[in-house]
Amino acid sequence: MSVGATGGQNADNPSPPRLAWPYASAWVVVAHPDDETLWAGGTMLVHPETKWTVAALCRRNDPDRAPRFHSALKLLGATGTLGDLDDGPEQTPLRAADVQSAVLALTGDGDPDLIITHSVCGEYTRHRRHEEVGAAVLALWDAGKIHSRELWAFAYRDAQAIKKADIFNELPMEIGERKHGLVTQVYGFAPDSFEAKAALQEEAFWRLRPVKEI
Repeated sequence: MSVGATGGQNADNPSPPRLAWPYASAWVVVAHPDDETLWAGGTMLVHPETKWTVAALCRRNDPDRAPRFHSALKLLGATGTLGDLDDGPEQTPLRAADVQSAVLALTGDGDPDLIITHSVCGEYTRHRRHEEVGAAVLALWDAGKIHSRELWAFAYRDAQAIKKADIFNELPMEIGERKHGLVTQVYGFAPDSFEAKAALQEEAFWRLRPVKEI
């Protein structure tokens, strides 16, 4: 399934019709400001009709990253908030209950059509906060404390989109360039940085839970 396929057909340059995108509202729940762009920014840009809300659980008081986050959200057509979970270099494990409380505090009320978050395995080896946030969102969803018709997780291994994931999307060139620009120009990562290299022309997701009515 390609969630960002271009639409329209003509005799000279046939292309498949754009697939239906049934998500009027979506939450992207991540560990850090920039994760929303790295792992789902292209999907957000392809679907400006969706009401996107981003909750990043760390770096609220980071004088560099926090304002960059809000600038990126404007260009992504999203709104969002930051939390202040510990994100020190030692990556001390956090209590599951504390991460879940942080998710609830940032997402608040509402039943979006779609929630996207980290895989419980993360996107590369290794960032503990990614894994903890993914596990917290999954636990809250299963407990009925957050609600959505669908729950997706980023599907990456070693920061590469997994082609056999439930949803694999090759981004249009223009969208990929905009995404890369957000990483390098708005977030300020160097062109040869890990983050810039991870801003791929491809995005992938696991469907963690089946569609359900809310």
